[in-house]
Amino acid sequence: MLKRVILPLLLGIGVTFFMFKKEFTDGTFLDFEWTPRMIVGLLIACVFMCGRDFGLAWRFHTIASPTLSWRRAIKVDLMCAFTSAVTPSAMGGSAFAIFYLNREGVKLGKATTMTLTTLFLDELFFVIFCPIIILFTPLQDLFDASNNFLIGVEVIFWLVYAGIVVWTAILFVGILVKPHIVAKFINRLFQLKWLRRWSKGAREMGNNMIEASQTVKNATLKWWLNVFGATVLSWFSRYLIVNALFWGFIPGTSAWLVFSRQFVVWVVLMISPTPGGSGISEWLFTEYYGDLIGAPTVALILALSWRLISYYVYLIIGSVLLPSYFGKRSVPST
Repeated sequence: MLKRVILPLLLGIGVTFFMFKKEFTDGTFLDFEWTPRMIVGLLIACVFMCGRDFGLAWRFHTIASPTLSWRRAIKVDLMCAFTSAVTPSAMGGSAFAIFYLNREGVKLGKATTMTLTTLFLDELFFVIFCPIIILFTPLQDLFDASNNFLIGVEVIFWLVYAGIVVWTAILFVGILVKPHIVAKFINRLFQLKWLRRWSKGAREMGNNMIEASQTVKNATLKWWLNVFGATVLSWFSRYLIVNALFWGFIPGTSAWLVFSRQFVVWVVLMISPTPGGSGISEWLFTEYYGDLIGAPTVALILALSWRLISYYVYLIIGSVLLPSYFGKRSVPST
């Protein structure tokens, strides 16, 4: 597990150092002067990061109530963030929420459905808000047609967004319309020769999932407002981290443009093959925001600050919490 933590760390720092090695060798980085506004910007960014965790913990607490306390919900959130940090972005760490929820006392079937519900909510967020962002932001500001790099970013963005729309539709049917279809698929999947030994458990999981899905479908409007509101809070807080950094380091930059470009960045990073988008995230950030940042040294500091606050800290926290998930369950999951 230590290797999984070190690898993304080295990838991110290595790529960043390579891109800005001139600033190191010339001593430009060492001559950089910090201001009180920059420090305040960093502190505000940390507050927004806490907002991200509060939103996701709120969502876990709501969907798994009354089994999951606030303390355990926060723990599940932090472990999901850690898993996302050590697995390729294309794979994602959300699927491991099933394991973490189950270890915190949530029945396996319900944990499966709850995880699918959180995935659905995350994808629904992008389906709803990306068109709004595009509608109120000139495309030239997001995808400059004269820049080959941004043309490539635009192509990837729309392809990934189309995939998100399709995946959201599938989740909608599986969770809210025809949950038994998903259970049937699982049962058939585990009839395959190399999976047959787990067919009994898979059948039980499918049955539990249908039962838990009924709870979701019968949920009140207040419940849905809470879980979707928590989803919006978590994603907006994540994006506003960059806004806080720009406020501190580059006053006068369009806050809306900085915020809008975060939608593009996160959609593109969904297909990153590296652990937690390491290396690619730093490179994409500096390239995509380069026209707003200007000085390479500032770009370096912003990229590192963004990743330290929103990514590397979870490597440390998750490494500390991980051993507790391989001991005795704190709450029976039966």
